[in-house]
Amino acid sequence: MDNNNKQPPKKPEGKKPKIWVLLIVTAAIVLLISTVYNAMVNGQYTQTTFTEFMAEVEAGNLSEVEIRHDRVIYLTKDQAAKPARQQKACYTGLPYGDILELAEKLDAPGTEVNVEIVEDNSTIMMILYYIIMFGALFGVMMLLSKKMGGGMMGNMGASKAKVYMEKQTGVTFKDVAGQDEAKESLQEIIDFLHNPGKYTEIGAKLPKGALLVGSPGTGKTLLAKAVAGEANVPFFSISGSDFVEMFVGVGASRVRDLFNQAAKVAPCIIFIDEIDAVGRSRDSRYGNNSEQEQTLNQLLGEIDGFDSSKGIVCLAATNRPEILDKALLRAGRFDRQIIVDRPNLQGRLDTLKVHTRKIKLAEDVDLKKIAQATAGAVGADLANLVNEAALRAVRKGRKAVTQEDLLVSFETVIAGTEKKNTVLTDTEKRIVAYHEVGHALVAALEKHSQPVSKITIVPHTSGALGYTMQMPEEEKYLQTSQELLTELRTLVGGRAAEELVFGVKTTGASNDIQRATDLAKKMVSLYGMSDALGLMAPASVNHQYLEGQAYLDCSDETSSLVDKEVQNILSSCYNDAKNILSTNRALLDEISEHLLAKETITGDELMAFVNADNAETTDIPKE
Repeated sequence: MDNNNKQPPKKPEGKKPKIWVLLIVTAAIVLLISTVYNAMVNGQYTQTTFTEFMAEVEAGNLSEVEIRHDRVIYLTKDQAAKPARQQKACYTGLPYGDILELAEKLDAPGTEVNVEIVEDNSTIMMILYYIIMFGALFGVMMLLSKKMGGGMMGNMGASKAKVYMEKQTGVTFKDVAGQDEAKESLQEIIDFLHNPGKYTEIGAKLPKGALLVGSPGTGKTLLAKAVAGEANVPFFSISGSDFVEMFVGVGASRVRDLFNQAAKVAPCIIFIDEIDAVGRSRDSRYGNNSEQEQTLNQLLGEIDGFDSSKGIVCLAATNRPEILDKALLRAGRFDRQIIVDRPNLQGRLDTLKVHTRKIKLAEDVDLKKIAQATAGAVGADLANLVNEAALRAVRKGRKAVTQEDLLVSFETVIAGTEKKNTVLTDTEKRIVAYHEVGHALVAALEKHSQPVSKITIVPHTSGALGYTMQMPEEEKYLQTSQELLTELRTLVGGRAAEELVFGVKTTGASNDIQRATDLAKKMVSLYGMSDALGLMAPASVNHQYLEGQAYLDCSDETSSLVDKEVQNILSSCYNDAKNILSTNRALLDEISEHLLAKETITGDELMAFVNADNAETTDIPKE
């Protein structure tokens, strides 16, 4: 199949509104308006029978009478004696049509009744009124249905999918970096759409579907748009939440309509973003959702029903694959699960190059250092970092983005901007300085720690009164127990410095303690780094692509043992940190005084103090 000379198919048009549907809706609205109007009009009177009316006539209790062609409206003398606002007339039907005879009877000598005969052509006027109202409403309904893209009631079950072509998306695989494995899997699907002959010749079948799985911001939707840019075929894009509506059956109807549209323009690609909204596991533990289940059943049937040889491929994206229905993930439906993971060092470097293509960079910019500093960042984070750096360069009046702009933007993302109106007391400032140097000095004196790049005691909008930044020298995928214990000592080093120097415990260490507790829990319950529990892992992680927390799934005794082990690890690391700082107390005081004077120092300045102290210790002559 050669698509090079093939004209791109036109975008499928929405369903046109059915006239009979609009006629029924308009008639229902007119009937409703008429009913409400008559109820309001009749509510002004008290309904009586004609016999009761004649009894009032015989008794001479009438004050005013209005005779119409089908009813008599009258006011008794008792009601007429009341104030105008409190008067309420009565009405009754007219059983015979001799209005003049009734009027003569009411105007008989001796009666004091004000009789009025209303000559109305209400029947003709009412018919004209309803015709005019019906025509006006019908015209409005037609106008609204056209503006809403294919009718209102007649288009409720129509698909909301957007159709993209290559020139409209403007995204290709060149715009996606750091996801080489995912691009390779998708490139095979695109090649099959373009050249199915070389696959069918050997007996291979086109995968019906591929599921993109990864954390938010890793570029799942961008990859799908890149597929549209690479494949010269129609690309249907829709969100999973667009299928599910309040009315049962609407979602299933939209699924049918979507696949019907796709079949007309095959070969094509269907992309369903956030498929977990419609593909959640059919489980009655949390209640039953008939609309969601019907929509999922219809989706499963449609995927089974289309012929892959026609070139219809269904892509989907989610960051919660564990909640998807097992029937959706079996072979023959979504045949492939493509992991769109956080990029590694080279991937981050390539991503930064993509996002800085249109940015004017200064000569001092080293993107590799930025990539090293942003370990764990996803594509969206890196795009935001580059944009923040460009905005800062404009604020500073520069024509190009410098290395400083990129580093400051990285710090802004993790710690917020500097708070220039926050004034600390001298005591608070000294405590913060010793706290941050406590972190940095423990890290500098330990073997398995990451190098310190910056220490500051300038308050930031994130709530931090200061922070110590560590920057890894290389990309690491494994951490030993010694490295994790070193990280714990570094985290509690701030609190250790506070207690060692000032003999106090402040609230500034709250975030450090939370992070240290979380890390110690993972060591005990997930990593098997506890002597008491051994290789047992009593916890499990839910929603791993949404930064899910570990939840204990064990007995109360084991849970209590986990807590004791966590406490023992933290206590041991805290005592080690205090011992390190106590042994190097003079160095702690010297660096802290230097930080108080400058407010911000670099890792090189820190290591200059540490190396000088080591040199002095080494030069001491042995006895």
